[in-house]
Amino acid sequence: MAYQLYIGDRKYSSWSLRGWLMLEKFNLPHSTTLVEMFSGTMAAQMAPLAPARLLPTLVLPEGTVVGETVAIAETLAERHPEAGLWPADPAARATARWLVAEMASGFGALRSACPMQLAHIYQGFEPSDAVLADLARIETLFDHARKISGAAEGWLFGDYSLADAFYVPVAARIVGYDLPVSERMRAYCRLTLSDPVLLQWQARIDETVYDTNPYPVDLPHRPWVLA
Repeated sequence: MAYQLYIGDRKYSSWSLRGWLMLEKFNLPHSTTLVEMFSGTMAAQMAPLAPARLLPTLVLPEGTVVGETVAIAETLAERHPEAGLWPADPAARATARWLVAEMASGFGALRSACPMQLAHIYQGFEPSDAVLADLARIETLFDHARKISGAAEGWLFGDYSLADAFYVPVAARIVGYDLPVSERMRAYCRLTLSDPVLLQWQARIDETVYDTNPYPVDLPHRPWVLA
């Protein structure tokens, strides 16, 4: 039997993207149900999943409802130890959990100032000191992860892990707002955003269209092309 994943709009819902990647990248059987986040129908669509109220929400094959992305991650890793959602090495696994936890609870300035979108690249965005501090912190964490894992390039812990899934929307923000980061970080963003599975998600970002942009940014923009 398959998992049922409830997701929000693909263009904007960073947490939904994380949840979907957990299932798609690790070949776990699933189907998805799209919940429109900005049409006024979200509460009604989510009502059968109560007390879950945010996206993504996962329904296990036996019917158990799991909310919150970190809980979904740990549940899937526990149920599928053979899938390698976490690194096998204990030190790397502990570090990957650290990165995931800090992503789930932190980087509020970056997330607030730069809502995720996968449609175009804004030009002329000027990051605040708080956003720059978030970016510096992420680079510090990535450098630490690579020191622990020994992976000088590519995925953070050698093989793709939940840590990489959780930081995909960060890569989207860095590229989508042309944020100032190191070349090493930019290379990681290119790797992440050119991944064939991510491109499957991006190809469907216009499934839901609203009359107005829920996250308007008054800046010129250019097409989404990875440089």
